[in-house]
Amino acid sequence: MTVLPIRAWPDPVLSMRASPVDATEDVAELARDMLDTMYAAPGRGLAAPQVGVLARLFVMDTTWKEGARDPLVCINPDIVALSEEMATMSEGCLSIEGVSLDVTRPAWVDLAWSDLEGVRHQRRFEGFAAACVQHEYDHLEGCVTFDRVSPTARAAAVATYETYLETTR
Repeated sequence: MTVLPIRAWPDPVLSMRASPVDATEDVAELARDMLDTMYAAPGRGLAAPQVGVLARLFVMDTTWKEGARDPLVCINPDIVALSEEMATMSEGCLSIEGVSLDVTRPAWVDLAWSDLEGVRHQRRFEGFAAACVQHEYDHLEGCVTFDRVSPTARAAAVATYETYLETTR
């Protein structure tokens, strides 16, 4: 088990777009370490840029806190369809500890991705899982939750984050 350090905002890597994973690239160890890191944090999703790797890879397990683990590794994910219906949910981020923001996103999303064996999958995610997929996908695009709210909400959230950092250091 290897727990990797999680990059904290405003680390510049969190604002960079990740590159596709080459089909010949072995990312199994990275994916395992990311899952170990996510569970230890404890989070429900983690994208490679959050551990300093600019690769289009994220891991998630949205239900493990309520039951058995059901990890998902998504390599080179693509959002292929989005709901027109919107939903607002409170989102936290392992790279922005101490802050939760109400983020409005499509209520469902169809995601295509490759697994560790190179098999391509496509599935619809709804509710909290849809928000998690979109949150992690945002990280691959260099976007964080601060970028998904109004300027006023962002300013308040950044102030909360800075206060959190001051009190935990």
